[in-house]
Amino acid sequence: MGKYFGTDGFRGEANIDLTVEHAYKVGRFLGWYFGKEHKASIVIGKDTRRSSYMFEDALSAGLTASGADAYLLHVTTTPSVSYVVRTEDFDCGIMISASHNPYYDNGIKVINGIGQKLEADIEEQIERYIDDKEPRIPLATRENIGRTVDFSAGRNRYIGHLIAIPTRSYKNMRVGLDCSNGSASSVAKSVFDALGAKTYVIHNQPDGTNINAGCGSTHIEELQTYVRENHLDVGFAYDGDADRCIAVDHEGDIIDGDLILYVCGKNLKEQGRLDNDTIVTTIMSNLGLYKACDREGIRYEKTAVGDKYVCENMMQNGHCLGGEQSGHIIFSKHATTGDGILTSLMIMEVILNTKTDLHTLASEVKIYPQLLKNVRVANKQQARENAKVQEAIEAVGSALGDEGRILVRESGTEPVIRVMVEAAEDALCEKYVNQVIAVMESENLIVE
Repeated sequence: MGKYFGTDGFRGEANIDLTVEHAYKVGRFLGWYFGKEHKASIVIGKDTRRSSYMFEDALSAGLTASGADAYLLHVTTTPSVSYVVRTEDFDCGIMISASHNPYYDNGIKVINGIGQKLEADIEEQIERYIDDKEPRIPLATRENIGRTVDFSAGRNRYIGHLIAIPTRSYKNMRVGLDCSNGSASSVAKSVFDALGAKTYVIHNQPDGTNINAGCGSTHIEELQTYVRENHLDVGFAYDGDADRCIAVDHEGDIIDGDLILYVCGKNLKEQGRLDNDTIVTTIMSNLGLYKACDREGIRYEKTAVGDKYVCENMMQNGHCLGGEQSGHIIFSKHATTGDGILTSLMIMEVILNTKTDLHTLASEVKIYPQLLKNVRVANKQQARENAKVQEAIEAVGSALGDEGRILVRESGTEPVIRVMVEAAEDALCEKYVNQVIAVMESENLIVE
C-alpha cells in the first residue's frame, strides 16, 4: 500500500483527498514515462459522477503537456478501458471512478498495456513525482505537444465484443438490470437488447450525484423487489464502474460472488473448460462454497482480499475463473479484470445451456452464516500477535471444527482488526466473534 495508491488505485473525496492537481500530475508523469521512446497514446474512461469530468480534463492536460495523446472513451466501464488498452495497442489506460463509493468520492485507476492494474513500482514513482521527490518533467513544446482525441468508437467495439461472446439467443428471457446510475448505463441495456432479451432497466439515469445512491450491487434490495414484482427470470446489479455483478434469481434471492463462482465453475468443469479444474477465491469466500466445490471435485486456491490478488494468482497458475464474494469475477478467456456485464452474460450462458433457473443452480450451495466485526486498535500487529488473542482464536477454531471457521486479519487501510466467524447458526457467529473481541478488550488493545 502506497501513500496515495491502494489496491484499487488512487481514491478519496474529490478535491479533498484526491485533487485536480493530483490528477494533473498523474497525467504529467504517465505521459512522460510512456513517451520516453515514442509518442505515448493513453486512453481515458470515466464514470458518471460529477467530478469525473473535472478529472478527465486535468488528466488530459497533464498527458498532452508531457507530449502524449489522450484518447477519450467518455462515460464507460472499467473493464472496457482494460479491453481497449490490450486490443488497440495503447501504452496504458486510465479509469476515473470510485467504484461503489458515494458520488463525492472519486478515483484514478491506471491500467497497464496488457489490461491489468499498473505495476506497484510505477505507482511508487508517480507518488514520488506528486510529492516533488522526482526530477522535474519537461513540458512538451511545438509539434511535440499532445492532443486529445474523441474515441467513443472504442467503447462501441467493447460492446461488440460482449455481444459476440454468448452462444445462444436470449429471446423470451425476461432480464432486469440495475445500472447503479453509473457506467453500466451506457453499455448494459444495449448488450442485452442486441442478444434478444426482454430487458427491464432501473437506475440508468445518472445525474452526477446519484451514482450508487441506494442502488446497484451494494444496495440490492430494490432489484430483488423489482424482479419479484415484474416476474422476471433473473436480475443483475452492477456497481458504479461496472466491474462487479451481483445477481438476483426469479424468487428475489441474492446470488453473490461465491455462488456465481460455483454456478459458473461447475458448468465449465462439466464442459471440460475449467482450466486445472480450479477456481481462485479470496480468504473471505464462504465455507459453503468450499464444501460444494469439494463435493463436485473442483479445486480452489485462496488469495488475500482484492481482485488484484485473484488476477495475479490466475495469471501465474493458468486458471480461468476467479473472483470475490463482492461480485468481482474474472473470466480470463475473455477479460483480464473483473467485468460485471461479462459476468451476467456468463451466468445467462449457464441458465440457457442447462435449461435450469438460477435459483435451482445456486441451491446446491449451503451458505454458512457469517459475521464480521471491525475492532479499532492502537497497533494492528501487536493486537493480532498478542498471545492471549492467539489462544482465543485457536480455541474458537477448535470449537468450530469442520463446521465453521474463524478469520482474524488486519485492515490494509485503517487501524482496524477484522474478526470474522462462519458457523452453522447466527448465534454461534455472534458468540465466537464477541469471545475474541472480549480478550482484545481485556488486554487493553482496543481504542475508542
